[in-house]
Formats: sequence, C-alpha cells, structure tokens
Amino acid sequence: MPRYKLTLEYDGSAFVGWQRQAEGASVQGALEAAVEAFRQVRVTAVAAGRTDSGVHALGQVAHVDLPDAQPPETVRKALNAHLRPAPVAVVEAVPVADTFHARFSAVERAYRYRVLNRPGPPVLDRGRVWWEPRPLDTAAMAEAAAGLTGRHDFSTFRASICQAGSPVKTLDVLDVTGAGEEIHITARARSFLHHQVRILAGTLVRVGLGRWTPADVRAALEARDRRAGGPTAPAHGLYFTGVAFAPGAETGTDGGSET
Repeated sequence: MPRYKLTLEYDGSAFVGWQRQAEGASVQGALEAAVEAFRQVRVTAVAAGRTDSGVHALGQVAHVDLPDAQPPETVRKALNAHLRPAPVAVVEAVPVADTFHARFSAVERAYRYRVLNRPGPPVLDRGRVWWEPRPLDTAAMAEAAAGLTGRHDFSTFRASICQAGSPVKTLDVLDVTGAGEEIHITARARSFLHHQVRILAGTLVRVGLGRWTPADVRAALEARDRRAGGPTAPAHGLYFTGVAFAPGAETGTDGGSET
C-alpha cells in the first residue's frame, strides 16, 4: 500500500489531543475519517508526536497508507475537503517509502511556546497564547534556559503520569527570544517527556517574574523531583512546529530505524 507523509496544521483547542480516544474529537480521528471518506478504507494515522488537548501544530507530521497510488496534490486537496469543518489542514502530502515512519524515523522534534507579555489581554489570539501582563526579564529567562540544555535527568520537568521508560533526555535547544509583545520559548530534542516543554515554560516564566533565579532552576533540575519544579504552563500557548527525519528516511535509503 502506498505510504504518504502528511504535514499538518491544526488548532488544538477543538480536540482532546492528537490521539484517538473513546470520547471527544481527536486530530487522529479526524484525519482517519477523511482518509476513509476519500478512499473508502480504514487506516491508522501515525504521528511524529502525540500532542495534548489544547496544543496546536504548525508542522505536525503523520503518515498514512492508501490502497492505491494517487498524485500528492490529489491527496492533499481531497483530505482537506473531507476534513472540513474541523480545524485541521494538510499542508503537504508526499509519497514516501514504506519503511518511512513518522514516529520512528524522526530524529528531532521542535516546539514553540508563545507568551504574550503586555498589560492588555489577547483578543484575536485568545486561546493561542499564554497571557502574562507583568513584565518579564527575558535575559534572566534565557540564562536559565541555557543551563537546561544538554543531557540530563529531567524528572523535575515531567508529568506524574509520564509513561517514558527513562527521565533522561537530551535537550538540544532551549532558547528564549523576544518577538514584539511576545516571548517565544523554543525547544528542540529527539524526544520529550510528557508535559516537559510546558513545565519548562512555566519554570522560565517564574524566572522572568523574578521569583526564581537561574541558579534556582539549576537546583530544581538537580533535585530530580517534580515537586521542585515550576508550574505547568497552559496547553494553549504550545505549538508543535516541526520534525526532522533521518537522511534517506523518506526514500528508504537510510537502512530503517525503529529505536
């Protein structure tokens, strides 16, 4: 069965998350229903990352198998037609080797957390940013973020319900940058723990407010205890922005990897 790599954009506020569940609308369920309407076949859509309820995506990647080959533009247009009115769009559809796997072929995932830092609340971006009206010290936040990059035991920054086998992860990038009235927290890694980016964002905002110093964040990391960390930032400020894949993964020349 021909396999297609789909790049997706969606508004997570309408969903219980990526993963199909017994109750509530999911992104996975909407996409699978669109494929069934298009080709009259039931499929399982596999994503690079399972976003939680309320988390948005600008560059989520999934793969699906169709019963026969179709032009990529036909796949994209047909799926978008059948996805309406759900707030999900297939930005790109690309035929890939049957060894390509949206989850296991991924070597890096990227997230951005948006904090609106101004006295007035959001109107047009309500439900899409975390509003913090008090001034934030971005320099202190950036200093604290720099101390969290690298390979660490991130037990302090994982949800209590996290099912990962190990709390040890390598955080390749954790940047804090100003963007007009917004502050963007960018994180990149091969994989993340449950709620890791949101807890990191909540902790960095605590630093920005002057309640913690970068040294306090380092001490929290070394405590390896969720109770030592900062709050979990709201889901609606988080965006899954992109995925990088192993060289040759899409063409099947990388030898395959499911680790």
